[in-house]
Amino acid sequence: MGLPNLSDEERDEALAKAARIRRDRAQLKKDVKEGTVKVSEVIARAKTDPVAGRLRVRALLMSIPGIGESKAQAIMEQVSIAETRRVAGLGKKQAAALIERFG
Repeated sequence: MGLPNLSDEERDEALAKAARIRRDRAQLKKDVKEGTVKVSEVIARAKTDPVAGRLRVRALLMSIPGIGESKAQAIMEQVSIAETRRVAGLGKKQAAALIERFG
């Protein structure tokens, strides 16, 4: 299956939308890092907000101050979260474990 044939206008719109979503995702991670948004808020927003929902759990964890690559990996293993899991795909127990740990 190849890429769809898009007009120049449709392609420009798609590129602009993708850039906007990347910017929004970066802002969300920055807000978590600064403490203005809690992990529990991101998990709650994931149900309705595609930006929060499509964020990978690893990226969310690594945006928390003091958590790097190895700590994020260890936390994901403890809570049984797959490497590629996105926030919207978390199970109830997984989400509850992260909320309990990070608020």
